[in-house]
Amino acid sequence: MEVRLNKFLATQGIASRRKADLLIESGEVTVNGKRVFELGVKIDPSVDKVKVNGKLVQAKSEELLYLMFHKPKNVITSLEDPLGRPTITDYLARLKTKVFPVGRLDWDSEGLLLLTNDGDFANQVSHPKYNIPKRYLVKIGGKITPTMINKMKRGMSIPEGGRVSAKRLERIAKKSTPQNDWLIIEITEGKNRQIRKMFGNFKLDVLKLHGVAIGGLELGTLKRGEFKVLLKKDLEKIFEDPHKEKKTKLKSKKIISEND
Repeated sequence: MEVRLNKFLATQGIASRRKADLLIESGEVTVNGKRVFELGVKIDPSVDKVKVNGKLVQAKSEELLYLMFHKPKNVITSLEDPLGRPTITDYLARLKTKVFPVGRLDWDSEGLLLLTNDGDFANQVSHPKYNIPKRYLVKIGGKITPTMINKMKRGMSIPEGGRVSAKRLERIAKKSTPQNDWLIIEITEGKNRQIRKMFGNFKLDVLKLHGVAIGGLELGTLKRGEFKVLLKKDLEKIFEDPHKEKKTKLKSKKIISEND
């Protein structure tokens, strides 16, 4: 049975579909010894030999794993780093299954990060068209005004990110001080350094940024540097609208545990 090359790479845990497309476009993928650049190309995993950077991708059955990870600050959201900086891989040593991050958190940000080997699931969660809200706690260097809040909610342009908006933005009075405000912000786009750039448009520095929820799934009491295997009931929370309590059907087929 033929499948798209990018879906095959995602299913094998090489990368998300979007990152698989980048691998193909950059010429890092070969099929039966031929370099492939066409994104829509299809293969038969039972017959065709696929290599990424010269390494054979072994076709395997779909054993899908989903994790919630509490990323510490000053850790790269990457499986490896040529500069030798700490990466999320340093915290996944006891895993037997290879996973990749769904979306990202900046080096200087912390909080909830999803990890999986399910490319379809990663696409559902991270693609803006699915409108899954990601919630953060943010401490800024300075004070926000009602005008700024309204503008961020209506939408604004950020450098190298286009048009974005805050689906929710509220000041946390109990945590704020006369010098610095704490806020809750929800976004759905997930552009590179989006929140920092949004506040940067008002010359406000983000001093702390902590991811606390994706959809209806909350980080809760999970400690920094620890991860938790997600069950079906946990995954369903991701696709719940935390405000309207509506659900989007989860397309992923099965879940495995590291204990299986």
